[in-house]
Amino acid sequence: MLMDWNNLNYIAIIVGGVLYMLYGTIYYSVLLSDKKGSKNKEFIENQSEGSAKYVFSVIIAFINSFLVALLVQASGADNWLEGVGVGLIIGILISIVYLKNSLFGLISKKAFLIAIGDHLIIFSLLGGLHGLFI
Repeated sequence: MLMDWNNLNYIAIIVGGVLYMLYGTIYYSVLLSDKKGSKNKEFIENQSEGSAKYVFSVIIAFINSFLVALLVQASGADNWLEGVGVGLIIGILISIVYLKNSLFGLISKKAFLIAIGDHLIIFSLLGGLHGLFI
């Protein structure tokens, strides 16, 4: 199957990147609002230093939006609901990887729950957005 690059909606890809950043800002601000508290010491200890993480996050937001657009188009989704289905499948696959990592003690249970919640929701939103603009 060949990819039809002309049918990609680049405006939706840009909107999806912005949606990803806004969602991440709200999601992590709410969940980690007490980041300085003793309950969240693990997050402070494992956090990268400097502002490069924010630049990298912006790049990742647009890459993820682009890749979800490709997968929604390749799946043949015709509407936003089918796009949500594609996005949910992506979120489930990522969650399974996090589950495996948590079983081997690579991430804490709290970090696991935060990460899978994030990925299930944002990829479903991105899938719906790209399905809407097909």
